[in-house]
Amino acid sequence: MAYSFRRNPVAIVSLTVFALIAVLSFCAPLIAPFDPYDPGQIDIMNSEYPPLWVNGADAQFMLGTDDQGRDLWSTILYGTRLSLLIGICAVALQAFLGISIGLIAGYVGGRIDSLLMRLADIQLSFSTLMVAIIFLAVTQAMFGSETFNQYAVYFLIAVIGVAEWPQYARTVRATVLAEKKKEYVDSARVLGFGPGRIMVRHILPNSLTPIFVISTVQVANAIISEASLSFLGLGMPPSQPSLGSLISSGFDYIFSGSWRITAIPGIVLVVLVLVINLLGDWLRDALNPKLYKG
Repeated sequence: MAYSFRRNPVAIVSLTVFALIAVLSFCAPLIAPFDPYDPGQIDIMNSEYPPLWVNGADAQFMLGTDDQGRDLWSTILYGTRLSLLIGICAVALQAFLGISIGLIAGYVGGRIDSLLMRLADIQLSFSTLMVAIIFLAVTQAMFGSETFNQYAVYFLIAVIGVAEWPQYARTVRATVLAEKKKEYVDSARVLGFGPGRIMVRHILPNSLTPIFVISTVQVANAIISEASLSFLGLGMPPSQPSLGSLISSGFDYIFSGSWRITAIPGIVLVVLVLVINLLGDWLRDALNPKLYKG
């Protein structure tokens, strides 16, 4: 795999760009000149300053400021970190639910398998965004905007995670159906190992290759879902900047000369999702034993 990576310039560039974005975003408290969460560091009089390379810029704001007077460079760093955290945590929840259900369905079989797979089919018949929009709209109406905004991160992780578990469940189930008929599983049963240990310690490790590939793609999908929901006003509030909420907050100014408020976070989002998907494509090919890697 390392040899395949060294011979793939697209994978090298993608990993480099992703690592740079991730390091900068997670080091935001150390790198960012301002804290967008601190109202004391925000002055509405500084709103809509252009970037340094445009006339009328302020030297302390490298990429300019948004409509609230926040430093755009700082909000992008914090917003990217929040989007990555939501994406990674949502995929971790997807993986936990999907792997657990897939293992049980494939190993136990019978009516339980049929029931769980029909639930997966029902879940797959609805789009992630549709489920998320309905859930978040109802949640916002039930708890009120203030409470919803306070716990918006957890709501987003929960709804994105729950909406996408069938991808993992179907993949893991297919692997379990193939693996449980092999001799090492029969040997484990003869030795007296229980179903839980056989599934987790013996069968699951043979399912890790497709799980890694799915997880890479799903992180990108989760980030897009978060950005879409935040843009629609059902995700992160403007006071807690994510890439989606930054794009949404600047959209009203896109035709007034301050298009950069939306464009710059949008470019970061596109680049981030693109490099993650390119890494997923390389990982899928690198872990496929049927492809020749010379």
